[in-house]
Amino acid sequence: MKALQWILRQRPKGAMAPGDLELVEAPLRAPHTGEVRVRTIYLSVDPTNRIWMSDAEQYLPPVEIGDVMRGITLGVVEESNDPVLKEGDLVTGLGGWASHFLAPAGLLARIPAEYDLPLTAYLSVLGGTGVTAYFGLLDIGRPKAGETVVVSAAAGAVGSLVCQIAKLKGCRVIGITGSDEKCRWLTETLGIDAAINHRTEDLDARLGALCPDGIDVDFENVGGPVLEAVLGHLALKARIVLCGLISGYNAEAPEPGPVRLPMILMRRARMEGFIILDYAARFPEARKEMAAWIVDGHLHWRVDVMDGLENAPAALDRLFTGANQGKQLVRVSAEP
Repeated sequence: MKALQWILRQRPKGAMAPGDLELVEAPLRAPHTGEVRVRTIYLSVDPTNRIWMSDAEQYLPPVEIGDVMRGITLGVVEESNDPVLKEGDLVTGLGGWASHFLAPAGLLARIPAEYDLPLTAYLSVLGGTGVTAYFGLLDIGRPKAGETVVVSAAAGAVGSLVCQIAKLKGCRVIGITGSDEKCRWLTETLGIDAAINHRTEDLDARLGALCPDGIDVDFENVGGPVLEAVLGHLALKARIVLCGLISGYNAEAPEPGPVRLPMILMRRARMEGFIILDYAARFPEARKEMAAWIVDGHLHWRVDVMDGLENAPAALDRLFTGANQGKQLVRVSAEP
């Protein structure tokens, strides 16, 4: 059989451009012993996809020129040469930007049957997005009831879950986002205390007004001017959870460091980066508690689904323009 695949042809300079990726049709052999062939149903589109296209130092090897673009997928096993995974099993893993793929069965995770949730939940609230929010906030941020938590990209897939978990832990939550509609969703639907549109408001002044006693925890997804503003309002012993720096992923040259970096010293604050793969052994712990919050009606999430593998690059671009509403996915084929 043949599969559609997005191939990395050249490393993007700045934002992605035509010619950086090419959609091709390629033959797919039968699975060898221990392998399965999977039909992709949903492709997760994440800011880290842009990092993987570059040859900058990163937490995984860069995607090589000529290789299938790396990506997290949810799919169904169509052919198995493995005793554990059977035809019809639903699985997640690094299937890549492809309509079908071959993979060792041991590198795929079967979708658990105990939760009666849409399949999209396993690439969002109960997938890498959910565990990123859970461990980043609770394990690194360690918020205490009554503290002020600021979340950048607060209406995004990770940020919106961070906001809600912080509220569940008794915190005062301020979200930073890029539109009035997203601000309303954060305050009216998710119930956070305040939201700031950084595109139209004076972020520095608004943080000062909303956080008179300082920011105890900053869950940082953006970096750049947003992080710069936050640094000016840190509380004593503040914790900055460095999850992402999306403002610089398309930059053609390294961005200058924050001018207010000395505030980390003056406020005796701590900034810690993390990669969610470091928590892989603890994923079940997070999913169990997140699922309980969902059942109890405490967690809301949104998925933004584009149809067609051919639209994967456009879907990725939406993350950088702020056009997406929640977790960005591409529907590659129909659910079983």
